[in-house]
Amino acid sequence: MKIKFGPSGLGSVNTAVETLKKYHELGLEACEIAFTYGPYIKEEVVARKIGEEAKKLGVSLSIHAPYFINLNSAEKEKIESSKKRILKCLEIGTWIGATHVVFHAGFYGDMKREESYENIKIQVLELERIRKEKGYTPKIAPETMGKINVFGSLEEIGKLVKETGCSFCVDFAHMLAREKDYRFKETFEKFKECDNFHIHFSGIEYGEKGEKKHIQTNEKDIRLLLENLPKDKSYTIINESPMQVRDSSLSLKIKKELNL
Repeated sequence: MKIKFGPSGLGSVNTAVETLKKYHELGLEACEIAFTYGPYIKEEVVARKIGEEAKKLGVSLSIHAPYFINLNSAEKEKIESSKKRILKCLEIGTWIGATHVVFHAGFYGDMKREESYENIKIQVLELERIRKEKGYTPKIAPETMGKINVFGSLEEIGKLVKETGCSFCVDFAHMLAREKDYRFKETFEKFKECDNFHIHFSGIEYGEKGEKKHIQTNEKDIRLLLENLPKDKSYTIINESPMQVRDSSLSLKIKKELNL
C-alpha cells in the first residue's frame, strides 16, 4: 500500500519551487494546486518548470478547478463557461504534469436529482471527449460534496464514473457532513475496481444541511481513515483544513506509527 499526503495549496508562482522543496523536506509527496477563483499559473514555460521540479522532488501534483462551475445550470452560457474553466485546468494540468483536475460538478437548483444527474452526465461525456481529442493528460475528477442541495452524493459520483469513464475525488469530510457518516466501507466497495484513489480529508463543521466549513483535522479521525484503507490500493490524500500542512504532516506521522 502506497499513501501520499499533501496540502491543498501551492501559493504564489514566484515561490512555488521553494514551497515544493519545503513539502519534500517535510516528507509530503502530494500537493493540490487550488485555482479557487481562477487559474493563476498562466504561462506554459512556468507551469512546466514547476512540474519538472515537483517530479524531481517526488511530489505528485493535482489541480482543484475554480468554484464557479455548474454543469447543471439553467443557463447554457454558464454551462459553457464552466466547461471552459475545467478545460483550461486540464490544459495547465497537462503542462504541469497533474494527475487529476478535481471540480464541483453543479447544483440541483429547481431540478429533480435524476434530471440533474442526466444533465451533468452529458457535459462530463463531452469533457471526456474533448480531453481525449486534445490529448490532455490529467483525469477529470468530480468530487463528492458536503451540502445536501449540491450534486455529489457517493451514489451520484459512483454512477457518473461508471457511465462516463471519468475519474473521481472522494472527500470524506464532505461525506460526513452530508450523510453524518464517513461511509468508508460503502465507498471502497463502490470503487473496488479502482487501484489509485484521490482523496480529500480534513476536519469539518456541519449542520442539518451539511457542510459549514473545514476545520483542523482531528488525530482520531486521521487514524480512523488510515485504518479503513484497503491494503491493496494506492492513495493520494489531500488535506484542506486551515492548517493543511500541519495536518498533512500529522497524517504522515500517524501512518508511520501504524506501520502502513
